[in-house]
Amino acid sequence: MLSVLFWNVENFFDWRNDSTTVSDAEFSAAGERHWTWKRFQAKANAFAKALLWVGSETGRLPDIVGLEEVENAFVLRQVLQKTLLRKLDYQYVHYDSPDRRGIDVALLYRSSVLELLEAKPCHLYSGSMVRQSEGAVSPSDTVLATRDILLCRFRTRDSVEFAVLVNHHPSKYGGTAESEPRRRIAVQRLRFLADSLAAEGIDRIIAGGDFNDTPDNPVFCLLEPSLLPLHGEFFRRGEGTIKYEGKWELIDHVYVSSALMKHPSRPPTLRILRIPFLLTRDTAYTGDQPLRTYLGPRYTGGVSDHLPVLVVVRLPGRHMAAEPP
Repeated sequence: MLSVLFWNVENFFDWRNDSTTVSDAEFSAAGERHWTWKRFQAKANAFAKALLWVGSETGRLPDIVGLEEVENAFVLRQVLQKTLLRKLDYQYVHYDSPDRRGIDVALLYRSSVLELLEAKPCHLYSGSMVRQSEGAVSPSDTVLATRDILLCRFRTRDSVEFAVLVNHHPSKYGGTAESEPRRRIAVQRLRFLADSLAAEGIDRIIAGGDFNDTPDNPVFCLLEPSLLPLHGEFFRRGEGTIKYEGKWELIDHVYVSSALMKHPSRPPTLRILRIPFLLTRDTAYTGDQPLRTYLGPRYTGGVSDHLPVLVVVRLPGRHMAAEPP
C-alpha cells in the first residue's frame, strides 16, 4: 500500500523578513502578524504531531505528504530537523515558484520506502496548454505569477514507478469571473502533465492539493479520462475541507489515473482527516471548524484553515505493504 497526504498548511512562512513580498513582511517577527520564532515552532510542532497522529490512527505514517502554502525550503528543513519528525526518514522536495505572495507547493517523502527518480516544477503559462512538450511553449506565452504544479516520480522497493502531482491552483481573489480562466489553465496544464507521463509509460499517477474550487465546476471534466476523481462521494454528502460562513466546502481534491482504479479487491480509498487537536468549536454557526493559525488579526495557535486529505492506493509488490509505520 501507498499512503499520500495532501494539506494546505495556510501561510507557513518562516519568521524572517528576507524577501520583497508583502506577505513575507507581514509574517515576520516585526511584521503586522508578529510572527515570531516561538509561534513558528508551535506550528511546526503541531504539524509534526498531526503526521504522527495519522500514523497512529491508520497504522502507517504517510509515505508522501504534498503541501501547499509553504514559503521556502528553510521552513521544510526546520520542520524535519527541529520537531519529532527528525527521528524519521522524511526528505523534502521544493522549488521557488513565481507566486506573488511567495508561497509554494512542496513534498515530503520517506526515503526508506521510496526512491525519488525525478522532480521538477511545472509552470502555468498563458495561452493554450495543448503542447507536445514543455519546450514547445510559444514565445508569446508568459509564465503566470502563481504556484507551479510540482511533479515527482518515484520507484518503490519492488521497482514499481509512479508519479505524484502537487497542486495549488489560482484562487478566486478578484472575483470568480476574472479568476476562472487562470484556474482553467491550471486544469489544462495538469491534464497535459498526466498525459505526458502516460506517454512515457508512467500510468500510475496521483494528483491532489488545493484546487480552489468545488468539484461541480465543469472544468474538472477536462481531466477525464486521464485522471479520475476520488472525492465525489464526499461532495455529494456535503462534506468538505474548509468551512466558509458555516458551510463545509470541498476544494481539496484527489485524482488518480485509471491504472490505480483497477485493483480487483482494493480500490483507492480517500479520507478527509478530522484531527481532533486541529479542530475548534464554530461559535458563529454550529459544529466545529479547522483551528487556524490566525483568525483575522488574532493569533489562535492552529495550523490551517484546511483539513488534510489522505489517499491510500494498492501498488504491486510485497515491500510497501510490509513496511513498518
